[in-house]
Amino acid sequence: MTQQLLAAGASVHAIEIDPAFIAGLRHLAKQFPHLNVVPGDILKADIAAIASGRRIRIYGNLPYYITSPTLHRFFSFADQIDEINIVIQLEVALRLAAEPGNTEYGYLSVATQFYTRPEFVLKLPPGAFNPPPEVASALVTLRLPGPGAQSGVGNVENFLDFVKSCFGQKRKTLANNLRGVAQPQRVRELLKELKLREDARAEQLNVAQFAAVYRAISSTNPKAGPDSRT
Repeated sequence: MTQQLLAAGASVHAIEIDPAFIAGLRHLAKQFPHLNVVPGDILKADIAAIASGRRIRIYGNLPYYITSPTLHRFFSFADQIDEINIVIQLEVALRLAAEPGNTEYGYLSVATQFYTRPEFVLKLPPGAFNPPPEVASALVTLRLPGPGAQSGVGNVENFLDFVKSCFGQKRKTLANNLRGVAQPQRVRELLKELKLREDARAEQLNVAQFAAVYRAISSTNPKAGPDSRT
C-alpha cells in the first residue's frame, strides 16, 4: 500500500510500530524522499502535527483488535482529515456501514456515521493475505465531514455518551435505556413530538434522529440532560 501511494507521487507519512517494518520503510525512504517514516503507536500519534495544517487522507491495514480505538483516534482529528481508507475485519466493516434497522447497526455505526460518510468498498478473502487470517476482511472508505458537522449537538463526547446509553440494552426501548437521563414518560413524549415511535429502540434511529432526541432532552431538562456531565 505504501509503495503504491509513493509510486503515485503522494507525500506519505508512514506510522509504524513494528521495528522490522520500520527498517523496511526506512530502506524504502532512500528511494522515495517524499516518504516520512514515523515510528510509534497509531493510538498515540499526533495526526494534527503530522498534517502540519494540511488536510490529509489516511490509508492503512488496521490491527483488527484495536480497530475501534483507532477509529476514535482518527475521529478526534476529523478537522484535518478528508478521507480514511482502511482494511478491517469484515464484520466490523459491515457494522460501520450498517443502516438503521439492520442487525449490525449499533453504537459504532452511529459514531462512524456522525463523523463520516462510510462506503463498503470491497470484501477481501483470507487468501488475499500472507499468512491468511482466520477471518474475512474488507476495504472501507470513510469520507469526511459527516452529518455530525451540522448536527448542533454541542459537546460531541457527551452526545456519544448519550448514544451509548441509548444502546445500553439493545432490546429495550429508548425510554427504558434513558432512565438515568430523563423520566420514561418524558422521553416518550419527546419522541412523539419528534414524530418518532414512543416505543422506538436505538437500532431504529439514524444520526440526525439521535441528535434531535439529544437536543430535545438537553433543552427541556438541562439538569438531567446529557450536558450535565460536562
